[in-house]
Amino acid sequence: MLVVDDEPMVREVVARYLELDGVIVAEASNGSEAMEWLDSNTPDLIVLDVMLPEVDGLTILRRLRLTSDVPVILLTARSSEVDRIAGLELGADDYVVKPFSPREVAARVRTILRRGRMAAAPVSGGFRADFDDLAIDGWTREVRVRGAAVVLTPKEFDVIAVLAQSPRHVFSRSQLLRLVWASSPDYQDPATVTVHVGRLRHKLEEDPQQPRWIHTVHGIGYRFEP
Repeated sequence: MLVVDDEPMVREVVARYLELDGVIVAEASNGSEAMEWLDSNTPDLIVLDVMLPEVDGLTILRRLRLTSDVPVILLTARSSEVDRIAGLELGADDYVVKPFSPREVAARVRTILRRGRMAAAPVSGGFRADFDDLAIDGWTREVRVRGAAVVLTPKEFDVIAVLAQSPRHVFSRSQLLRLVWASSPDYQDPATVTVHVGRLRHKLEEDPQQPRWIHTVHGIGYRFEP
C-alpha cells in the first residue's frame, strides 16, 4: 500500500503501525512523487493526505478515480462537513481528521483490506440481476448500463447491490450505513450515504435529476425501482 504525506514523522509512524500487521508500505512525500509512483504500481490501498505540496490530495484522488477504484483513506486537517463531503464525492472510502491515532488509521486500513478480501460476500456474493438496461453481477462485482461497463468504487457497488437485492424495499440511511459500513462502526455520518447515492445516480442514471433506478423516499431513505 502507499502512504502519501509531506510530514516524515506522519509517514514513519503510520508505516510502522501498518508494517506490524505485515503490510508492505511504500511512501511518497508530495503529490508529484505519488503520481509518479502510481503510474507504475497498483497498491491495495492508499492513505492520502489532502494538503500536499505540488499536487494536492483531492486532485490526486480525482485523477485516480478516472481509471481506478483502489480504496483511499484521506488524512485531513479539515474537519468541517463540507470538506468531508468533498472527499467523499470524489470517491474517498474513508477519512481521518488530524491529529489522529496511528492505531486508528491501522484499524481502518485492516477493515478495508479485510472487506476487499471478502469481496463483500455478505452484501452481494452470488447475486446476479438484469433490470432492462442495468446489469449487476455480485460474483465479479461488475455493473453494466446498456451493455457498457461502469466503474464503481467498492462502496458504491455495495450500496447498489444492497438496494437492488431488495427491489422496492425502502432503506433508511442508517440501515445502509449498518449494512455497507458495518465493519466501520465509528464511521457513521449519514452524509456518507447521500454522497454515494448521488455518485451512483450520476454513473447509472440517464438523468440523475429524474432517476429511474434509485428513488428518494423523502424523510426516510432510498429504494431501488426495477
